Amino acid sequence: MALRHAVLAALLDGEYSGYQLAKAFDVGVANFWHAVPQQLYTELARLERDGLVTGRQVVQETRPNKRVFRVTDAGLAELERFAAAVSKPSFIRDDLLVKVQAADRVDGAPLVAQLEERATAAEARIDLFGGLLRQMRGDADEEEFLLRGERIGPYLTCMRGLAFERDNRDWCLRVAAVLRERSGVRGRR
Repeated sequence: MALRHAVLAALLDGEYSGYQLAKAFDVGVANFWHAVPQQLYTELARLERDGLVTGRQVVQETRPNKRVFRVTDAGLAELERFAAAVSKPSFIRDDLLVKVQAADRVDGAPLVAQLEERATAAEARIDLFGGLLRQMRGDADEEEFLLRGERIGPYLTCMRGLAFERDNRDWCLRVAAVLRERSGVRGRR
């Protein structure tokens, strides 16, 4: 997958400025694709050059003018091609796991602290994803929304983000507890 596909998918909900796209990435896309704002602006320029998005200037009276972008028919065709292609299996690449791999030979206290910090960060994202899911489905319960909701793609990826963060939190807390027990390290929990 390239950043271009993540940007095209994020633009399916309507027109976004680069700033709005960066905010959308921070909230809805960051659970499966990370990009800094400068990368997004660069990618928008490429996508526009390649005819996959079109941009237009929006004149604002009290603020500087902005450009907003939307997916073109060619962009939709590119997403169709991408969606039909076989996906590569995902893998974990995480420096914290390297540290845990070495847990038998390194000081456990900093590792336990990092695991607990990661668990706390995961808890915050769990709350964020839970709120996003409630916001997306409105008054509908989840099963009703999944059957009849207008746009379920973002909801489904948010569900995956929630499951990932729950598992991440639980794993971090379990490993921290094991390491504390084995080494007598005192933790925050």
